[in-house]
Amino acid sequence: MQLKMDGRGAIITGGSLGIGRAIATRFAEAGGNVAIIARRDTVLAEAKKAIEKAGGGKTKVVAISADISKPEDCRHVFMRAENELGHIDVLVNNAGSSKRGPFLEHSDEVWQADLDLKLFAAIRLTRLALPGMRKRKWGRIINILNTGSKAPPAEGSPTAVSRAAGLALTKVLAGENAPFNVLVNALLVGKIESDQWVRRATSQNIPLSEVYADMGKSIPLGRVGTAQEFANVACFLASDAGSYVTGAAINVDGGLCPVA
Repeated sequence: MQLKMDGRGAIITGGSLGIGRAIATRFAEAGGNVAIIARRDTVLAEAKKAIEKAGGGKTKVVAISADISKPEDCRHVFMRAENELGHIDVLVNNAGSSKRGPFLEHSDEVWQADLDLKLFAAIRLTRLALPGMRKRKWGRIINILNTGSKAPPAEGSPTAVSRAAGLALTKVLAGENAPFNVLVNALLVGKIESDQWVRRATSQNIPLSEVYADMGKSIPLGRVGTAQEFANVACFLASDAGSYVTGAAINVDGGLCPVA
């Protein structure tokens, strides 16, 4: 199946590394124009060049440095992306790393920071994107969560709680926006190759291949997934091929999550 996103404009938060970058690259390969959002200018600049190359120079790539845990940065991101891409057809809410530990060790500040980045950023950006999508009768919103949103583990807060709220948000938005042909889905991360595992291997002086091999032992498919595999599912949902899928929470985890 050849997935096409010709002329579609997309915002991908957390788009400079890992899953976000893979999604932006896959969108560009499919003909989409993308705005990648992250905090670090240098990493964004490198990602922009790589994504432009993947798009064969035929797609537009905009790199925007911002802290989307802040309301004013969400507004800045959306307005600039819309101005440079012309219209926003796809929003991928991907920003946020894992934050977890014993419940009693988390202060109000820790909880608020997690909710601002993982939940309220999605709320604010979606609020900005929806009017245009509704007007054009075409839109895709993809919330990147994790399997803890369905099966929250002990010591999984605050991330599991923030992500569970994101799952509820997905269902609410899907129902409200279906009449406007705006489809809202969630993709749930399991164990995917990413920079966080590279950092862990480096800090512990362990070969990355050993880290991935050990992680794969707990996964039914027997291996860790790749960011490219994850991005392929996102591209399906963002394209016309996914035109009858909304309100879904799809595990992209090699069968790891006990909840379907």
